[in-house]
Amino acid sequence: MPVWGGGNKCGACGRTVYHAEEVQCDGRSFHRCCFLCMVCRKNLDSTTVAIHDEEIYCKSCYGKKYGPKGYGYGQGAGTLNMDRGERLGIKPESVQPHRPTTNPNTSKFAQKYGGAEKCSRCGDSVYAAEKIIGAGKPWHKNCFRCAKCGKSLESTTLTEKEGEIYCKGKIHFSYSPVP
Repeated sequence: MPVWGGGNKCGACGRTVYHAEEVQCDGRSFHRCCFLCMVCRKNLDSTTVAIHDEEIYCKSCYGKKYGPKGYGYGQGAGTLNMDRGERLGIKPESVQPHRPTTNPNTSKFAQKYGGAEKCSRCGDSVYAAEKIIGAGKPWHKNCFRCAKCGKSLESTTLTEKEGEIYCKGKIHFSYSPVP
């Protein structure tokens, strides 16, 4: 709270901030010249600031310090960076021992988070946004078609035989008596 004749205290330097030079962020006041990234010291504004525990960062440094780690994160497509963030004050994590899995999906993401089921027609991963369950199995919306004529199906218009789905009511397959 400002005292008589002064202004708020700067969140970076602690000195008085007067209205003409004030930048407010997260309920705190800063001098324009003190509103800098804690790591790279770049000037910040409302579109480039990221806050973590009373500390302010540019989005790039914040992502390097607190964002996801591993291949493909934060450095552009297809770039591998061996920087573990020691210069940012990040302590390297101990390496977790390898735990074998019984999950047939070999994707590390799928093993950690449950993975995606495989489409019964094409065999590719089926994610929740595109998944249809028919004959008790997962299908892509585009793969949920009659195996014989290609007509799009619904759960009420299909019949299943030997793992394939067909139009209900049409005879697309022949029953052969078992000898």
